[in-house]
Amino acid sequence: NMFEQDICPHLDSIGEITKAELLQRSQGTCQSCGAVGPNLWACLQSDCPYVGCGESYCDHSTLHAQAKKHNLTVNLTTFRVWCYVCEREVFLEQRPATGPAVPQHCRSTEQHSFKAVPIAVAEDDGSESEEDEHKPRGLTGMKNIGNSCYMNAALQALSNCPPLTQFFLDCSGLVRTDKKPALCKSYYKLISELWHKKRPSYVVPTSLSHGIKLVNPMFRGYAQQDTQEFLRCLMDQLHEELKEPLSESCGAPDEGGDDPSDHRDPGGAERPPSEDEFLSCDSGSSSDRGEGGSPGAPDDPAGGRAPAAGGPISVKERLKERRVSGAPLRGGRPAGAVHNTPAALVCITSSNPPSYCPTAPGGFSSPAQLLFGGRKRKQSRYRSVISDIFDGSILSLVQCLTCDRVSTTVETFQDLSLPIPGKEDLAKLHSSIHQNLPAKPQALFSDGPQGWIPFIMDSIRRLVVSCTPTWFWGPLVTLEDCLAAFFAADELKGDNMYSCERCKKLRNGVKYCKVLSLPEILCVHLKRFRHEVMYSFKIGSHVAFPLEGLDLRPFLAKDSPSQITTYDLLSVICHHGTAGSGHYIAYCQNVINGQWYEFDDQYVTEVHETVVQSAEAYVLFYRKSSEESLRERQRVVALANMEEPSLLHFYISREWLNKFNTFTEPGPISNHTFLCQHGGIPPHKYQYIDDLVVMLPENVWEYLYNSFGGGPAVNHLYMCAICQVEIEALAKRRKVEVETFIKLNKEFQAEEAPSGILCISMQWFREWESFVKGKDNEPPGPIDNSKIGLMKGGHVQLKQGADYGQISEETWLYLLGLYGGGPEIAVRQTVAPVGQDMQQRERKIEAETRSL
Repeated sequence: NMFEQDICPHLDSIGEITKAELLQRSQGTCQSCGAVGPNLWACLQSDCPYVGCGESYCDHSTLHAQAKKHNLTVNLTTFRVWCYVCEREVFLEQRPATGPAVPQHCRSTEQHSFKAVPIAVAEDDGSESEEDEHKPRGLTGMKNIGNSCYMNAALQALSNCPPLTQFFLDCSGLVRTDKKPALCKSYYKLISELWHKKRPSYVVPTSLSHGIKLVNPMFRGYAQQDTQEFLRCLMDQLHEELKEPLSESCGAPDEGGDDPSDHRDPGGAERPPSEDEFLSCDSGSSSDRGEGGSPGAPDDPAGGRAPAAGGPISVKERLKERRVSGAPLRGGRPAGAVHNTPAALVCITSSNPPSYCPTAPGGFSSPAQLLFGGRKRKQSRYRSVISDIFDGSILSLVQCLTCDRVSTTVETFQDLSLPIPGKEDLAKLHSSIHQNLPAKPQALFSDGPQGWIPFIMDSIRRLVVSCTPTWFWGPLVTLEDCLAAFFAADELKGDNMYSCERCKKLRNGVKYCKVLSLPEILCVHLKRFRHEVMYSFKIGSHVAFPLEGLDLRPFLAKDSPSQITTYDLLSVICHHGTAGSGHYIAYCQNVINGQWYEFDDQYVTEVHETVVQSAEAYVLFYRKSSEESLRERQRVVALANMEEPSLLHFYISREWLNKFNTFTEPGPISNHTFLCQHGGIPPHKYQYIDDLVVMLPENVWEYLYNSFGGGPAVNHLYMCAICQVEIEALAKRRKVEVETFIKLNKEFQAEEAPSGILCISMQWFREWESFVKGKDNEPPGPIDNSKIGLMKGGHVQLKQGADYGQISEETWLYLLGLYGGGPEIAVRQTVAPVGQDMQQRERKIEAETRSL
């Protein structure tokens, strides 16, 4: 195991060396060839002043160590120590702080920590010292396994999202799934390695890479892919594997106004009609092309493929300069799906007619009603840690300019894909009377660089910007401008007219969008890549974004339940290169020491915040910020430390406690994550109930309950007998249905000339099969043959190319008696037996025909 390593026995050979001496050596050159930094190596042998170059040049540092038998050396850029004898990275108790460009007085004094409440999950190996608690973790690189920088950057950005990472670290018992390829378990293993206190210098994310390739063939091979597509695919799969049905007794979801559903849209809430103008840099499969776009790949300026997986990648500078080959580019995703909209509201998501209309309750008496208005089974609502953290909702209002009718749509999003406005768009936005977003330079830039190196770099950058003509540099675009462009009113006219329900015609309209509920972590995707029919290009405009204090209140709906509207930056993913090729890196803020780090595959380097602000952002992760939530945790810590004797102890959901530790708005206490509707423990969860709950003293429970509400209060854990009886009855029902179907189907297969053959929708049959095999707890609902049938001449006939299966008349009647539904569609009707008179008449006609 990479973590079970003894302390390096060669640390005794290190002489006394100070941080100032190392900083002075970093300004020098290689003593053998004169090469300059970065990535010079200093020998740590006592009384040895040697400084040599690394693998970027002639690797004189290694030659010196072999010749002099000096074992330890330190990288003067990253300040990581390597032992040549042990052949691994070693860690010093008093390691010099990384990042010489950051003076000590500008470091954050506030200590951020995952473990904000000591009553959360304890470490496996006992309590850790205070020094270990404040030592930075998560500074582990990831090896590039063949053009996988898009994956590495995305995983590092997600790894530095505290609510998600702390869930996998503290609630590992909840990471259970029987769905293949069990990507959540691979992700849990990866997070455990990245955040272990005995972290390695880098890890190889092989298991997760194999899993994502099984989920989506787009990521197979070694072509460069889009990091945003990878993020969406990964989070959708994690949601699918970790989702749980929302308990009916819970009522509304925990988060104010959130309405997570199993049918989550994998994409962000894209805003028509400008969807075809700014698309993501996708590299997807050939089966999903953008509308009106050519599926062809752009020319490869690199002129070759990336190296095969497993090849050594040792030179950081080459990684940055390398231009990897592009992959086929495709269009964007559809707009976010509609979720749980009241029946009284007609849902319009685009200029097309509505996808459904509310139907009157009751049965269906004719084949036409069964065909065109088939009943659907009740759709279960699901939630997961992914939907709790990343899902928000947008309220869209479309007004018909003829009859003034307003249609309302609620769309769930897990990221916002924002256009980058051009010069003309900026002028319109800034001149609009509806634009009430003030310029906040103090939020976009810090108080000023501190230290002489950042000061010089920042001065040069400002000088270049001021001396360059505006026609060349372009206007200054801020993230607030991109948000304003996204939420600006859209005119629906011309080819994008609105189908009005009242007018029953295409009409001119106006569409407005506002945020209904804000997510705990806001993922923002900037549409830097535009794909035309014959070519693709990248929008290289610099978008200024705030490190702190991004306020979304101007874009909030009036009835929004979200109380906290300000966000602080967690991480940003950058793309260097063109639309056809490039390289991804991530800048992330460490939650423990508050410092910013650059994650470039297996290399991790501390950087100043001005470097982050000047980055060419592609995907940004923002987290809600609230001083009150920090004070709330401190009050709970104080109550827990009082250790008041109490006669009663209460059990609370471990998952909700993790929310309290990491969310600014954890919502009401939700103990229904481990309780059934009868108030007991479901039998399948009783085996690992210790992983689901935490025991609290009475005073802590009372404070949390009075502050957040929810519940219910639990003092005793017991397995629910009612659920046990229901499970046994359900298992018996499944067994009877399967055995009866197999029996009837065998009889059907044995018939040489079956009297009648009927059709059944394979979509419904697959749902029924999942139910009887125990893969789905919900019955499939009534038989729905509406998608395979076609009304012709007053009769329902089989639609050509329909997805159907053939069953016997007896099997049809059995399933129909259990589930109902329809309509009945026959391939071969029942034929009546032929009489003797008819047979004689047929023989006579045959003889006469033969004589003629």
